[in-house]
Amino acid sequence: MSDDGLKPLDPAYVAEVISNPPFVPIPGVSNVRDLGSYPTTMSNVITKPGYMFRAAEVSNITKEGVEKMRALRITTVFDLRSDPEMKKYSTPIPTIEEVHIIRTPVFKNEDYSPESMAKKFELYARGTTEAFIQLYSQILDHGGKAFGTILRHVRDKPNSPFLFHCTAGKDRTGVMAAILLKLASVDDHYICHDYSLTRVGREPDREKVIKRLSTEPLFAANTDAALRMLTSRYSTMAAFLELLERVYGGVEGYIKKYCGLTEEDISRIRTNLVMSPRSRI
Repeated sequence: MSDDGLKPLDPAYVAEVISNPPFVPIPGVSNVRDLGSYPTTMSNVITKPGYMFRAAEVSNITKEGVEKMRALRITTVFDLRSDPEMKKYSTPIPTIEEVHIIRTPVFKNEDYSPESMAKKFELYARGTTEAFIQLYSQILDHGGKAFGTILRHVRDKPNSPFLFHCTAGKDRTGVMAAILLKLASVDDHYICHDYSLTRVGREPDREKVIKRLSTEPLFAANTDAALRMLTSRYSTMAAFLELLERVYGGVEGYIKKYCGLTEEDISRIRTNLVMSPRSRI
């Protein structure tokens, strides 16, 4: 999307987009998408549909949402948020029957000190590609253990659909989604497109997010700064993928060094992420 993210999107357009794949409606949870059915650079191979889902926080999932999650056969949820974040926004981990929620925080509790958060919010408020790349580099540096936990699930449980989320389902979730799709040999264009869809996926919660951010001094009198924090431009993910390749040795180099996985692990994970379209039931 080429817009600056500051103006509301047309409600009819938003409704149309989020009511169709890759978006998946789970009542009480926003910005849910299935990362399956993307073409890969391998001949006649796509990412496995109905297996890996990305989303925003699930704290407010409804009874109908739980039923939908059950229908999707999602039995594991990975929560990338930290304790101070959940406490600050009063969004605790819910209890969902027959769903195992695994706490996999990207950042440690000490990373939520007032000084640390002030620096993060200042970067977010800029909303520039360069600022987001600084933030995403921090996510990569801190997120190896969390991302490794999710990747091990893929390695060991190829038939157990899962969902992963942070608060908005944009930054930490976006980085994890990019790692999964890149590992599955999805072309960069589709990875960037998936990232940009969050602009639409978060739109129904626009006012709620602004209200939440207005409690932060930096955003209290600057709504535009809060909205810039929520941008998810195609070009930002393109820059991130370039960073991943140039600084971290590509997705495989990152996974080996930061997640502690082996070449054999990576091969099995890649196999478990994809399928032939002919294999679909």
